[in-house]
Amino acid sequence: MTPPVRTTRLSARDTLSEALAGILRRPGRAVLTALGTVLGVGSFVAVLGLTATLSSRIDGRFNLLTATEVSVQDVAAEHDEFAGPAFPADAEQRLRQVAGIAHAGVLWTVRLGPGTAVGSLPTGAGAAEGGAGGGGTAVVAASPGAVAALAPTLRQGRLYDEFAERTHQRVAVLGSGVADRLGITTLATRPVVHIGQEPFTVAGIIADVERRPEHLLSVLVPRATAEELWGPPGPASASLLIDTELGAARQVAGLVPLALRPDHPEYLKAVPPPDPRVLRSGVTSDLSALFLLLAGICLVIGAVGIANTTLVAVLERTGEIGLRRALGARGRHVWAQFLTESATLGALGGLVGTALGELTVVGVSLVRDWTPVIHPATVAAAPLAGLLTGLLAGLHPAWRAARIEPAEALRR
Repeated sequence: MTPPVRTTRLSARDTLSEALAGILRRPGRAVLTALGTVLGVGSFVAVLGLTATLSSRIDGRFNLLTATEVSVQDVAAEHDEFAGPAFPADAEQRLRQVAGIAHAGVLWTVRLGPGTAVGSLPTGAGAAEGGAGGGGTAVVAASPGAVAALAPTLRQGRLYDEFAERTHQRVAVLGSGVADRLGITTLATRPVVHIGQEPFTVAGIIADVERRPEHLLSVLVPRATAEELWGPPGPASASLLIDTELGAARQVAGLVPLALRPDHPEYLKAVPPPDPRVLRSGVTSDLSALFLLLAGICLVIGAVGIANTTLVAVLERTGEIGLRRALGARGRHVWAQFLTESATLGALGGLVGTALGELTVVGVSLVRDWTPVIHPATVAAAPLAGLLTGLLAGLHPAWRAARIEPAEALRR
């Protein structure tokens, strides 16, 4: 009696062993084939890691400066052409009663008369034409609270205070650009700047500001002094700058119009900072969309490379495939072997790409003095993306190999 024919089986271990043997047969070609997947997965990890790192940096910078700034605009003229200035004279005193405000004050650019100049000499030599919209030195009326809200860094001297404001002192604080332009390098000689015919003693020179850097090219004078000499600001020309405590900006923005103009809060328009979550998600989305597209292109190139190489390997090894089939291998065994080869190439490329992506994030962070941020989900998903790329790339070549007839293959 003829014994029954046993079904041919190929274990997973044998399949993997044959796949590795096929890959190592041409190691140079295997490396070049996996390079596309390495680049794609590496780009994927680097993009997500750098995006997360930049998002944390944006959060830090936003919270430290932008999230604590509130700007209030005078919109009284939009509601009543005879309303007059919306900011009362005691605006700073009223704002001290609002919780969460660190510094606040009114400021505007003074409109000087025609021919009025700013100079460091009584005769106006070397002076620059002033006035709003002029191409020279601007004169800005700013209360002490507004100057403090600019977060200035002094080069020399000091800022004027409430006493100078209350007594209408002729004092000025110069931005570094104006001081350099006027040739004022030291306060030891008690320099004086002339705005038209009015002399102002220079109390200090600002080296830098964290807010409104355009004021580095301005001469800052007390608000009360500016009103006495040149009159109140024009309609909608004044604004209120507020430096708040962290996390209080939106609440402050809602309270300020009522604190300053309880009779007509609509005369003031408070502009709070944007929601940091919206800003972060917007920046993250923009960065991710751009770079993930590049990473996707690299993965597609890698998949095409694996598919092409696997297909060439099928054509080169037609005789081997025919011999395996003649010795009892089934079509599904051949299909599994070539699919395992392409999947292994994809997985190896994914692992190497993940490592290179992590090194890229850490290297860029070290150079820029950042704290690298890489989510564990990214590290876990990246090798799987390489494996999936290899599987998809190997489907067609493996199907072609499985359909080769043994007799036809052996005749070649």
